[in-house]
Amino acid sequence: MAFNNTKERYASFGVATSLPHEIIDIFWELLDHYLKNVVPLDTLLTFQLIKHQGKLSFAYQDSKRELFIIFDYNTPYDPFYPETVNIVDDHGIETILLPHELN
Repeated sequence: MAFNNTKERYASFGVATSLPHEIIDIFWELLDHYLKNVVPLDTLLTFQLIKHQGKLSFAYQDSKRELFIIFDYNTPYDPFYPETVNIVDDHGIETILLPHELN
């Protein structure tokens, strides 16, 4: 199972320039406190950043397992945030990426 042997963590250039560090930290919080050891995780995770009552919500979707979880935060939504963000586990090196950076 992925995300069980964290060695290093990074945010890609695209993520670092399009999201404030507080939002990047929320991804690691979601992974560590709400997903790891709770649901099975693949090496590629997908999140949608959505607006809910003017605030930012993180929607995690795992279509293979038909799992959809929305995490609401009291953080203002910004329409300039990317719509989709991925987290990849490459043998313990975890990186937050934008979809076009996956190649």
